[in-house]
Amino acid sequence: MKKLNVNEKYDNKKLNKFLQDNIPNLSTNLFYKTLRKKDIKVNGKRVNENVLVHKDDEILVYIPDNLLENRSNLQIIFEDANIIIVNKPVGIEVTGNNSLTSLIHKLYTNCEFLPMPCHRLDRNTSGLLLFAKNKETLDILLKKFKLHEIEKHYLALVYGTPKLSYQKLIAYLFKDSKKSLVYILDEPKKGYSKIITSYNVIEKHSDGTCLLDVQIETGKTHQIRAHLAHIGLPIVGDGKYGNYEINKKFNKKVQELKSYKLKFNFKTDSGILNYLNGKEFILK
Repeated sequence: MKKLNVNEKYDNKKLNKFLQDNIPNLSTNLFYKTLRKKDIKVNGKRVNENVLVHKDDEILVYIPDNLLENRSNLQIIFEDANIIIVNKPVGIEVTGNNSLTSLIHKLYTNCEFLPMPCHRLDRNTSGLLLFAKNKETLDILLKKFKLHEIEKHYLALVYGTPKLSYQKLIAYLFKDSKKSLVYILDEPKKGYSKIITSYNVIEKHSDGTCLLDVQIETGKTHQIRAHLAHIGLPIVGDGKYGNYEINKKFNKKVQELKSYKLKFNFKTDSGILNYLNGKEFILK
C-alpha cells in the first residue's frame, strides 16, 4: 500500500496524472485496472472513476510491489536523507532529455527538492554517481569536489603495460566542442587547460591489457580517455581515443572505464554531512 498527499502542483488535476507522476512504473493499464477493483482511496473513500484531486487530499493505493518493479534497472547503491549513490549504466547521459537525472526526477517527483547530480560521467562510462537530495547537501558536495575532498576512483582496462606501477601525469587539454573531441599536449599552450591524472597498476594480463585504478584532480571532458591514449595506453573499446584494431580484437564497442569507488575525505567542516567523513562506497 502506498500513501501519498496531493501537493499544490496537482491541485484540480486528474487522479491518473497525479499517481503516474508520483508512483514510479505505474502504467496506464495498471492504473485503470486498480481503479476498476476499487483499490484506490481518496480521503478514505474508495473510487472507481478518474476523479479530480485537490491540494492536501490523501490518496491510498493498494498495488503489490512486484507490479511496480523498476523497469529502468536503476541500481541505487546507497541512499539516506541527504544523498543517493547510483550505479549509472552505459549509454545514458547524466543530464539533459532522457538522462539519468530526468529518470531520477521521475522517481522522486513528490519531493520538494528534485535530486541533482554533484559530478559528471561520460555517456558510455558506467559507475558510481552522487546525487544530492536537498540544496544544502548540493552546495556542500559541490564545494567538496572543488576542494578535492571527495576521491573518485575509476577502473580502466588499457592496452599496453606502463613502465611505472604508479604515475602522476600532468598535461594540457584543449576541447573542440564542434568536433566533440579533446586534444592533449605535454607543454602549456594558449587555449589549453592544465590536467592532472594519476594511475596505479592493479593487474597485468597476458593478453597485453592492464587494469588501472585512475584518479583525476581536474575533471575535464574525456580527460581520462584522452590522457591515457596520449601516453600510449588507450582504453579498450574507446571509439574516439582508442585503437580500432585493438577494439576489434577484443570485440569491445564501449570504453572499458568505470567509476568504481567514492571516498569522502573531508578536511574541513561539512555541516550536515560530517557523518560521511571517512566512508567509502565501492562498486563490486
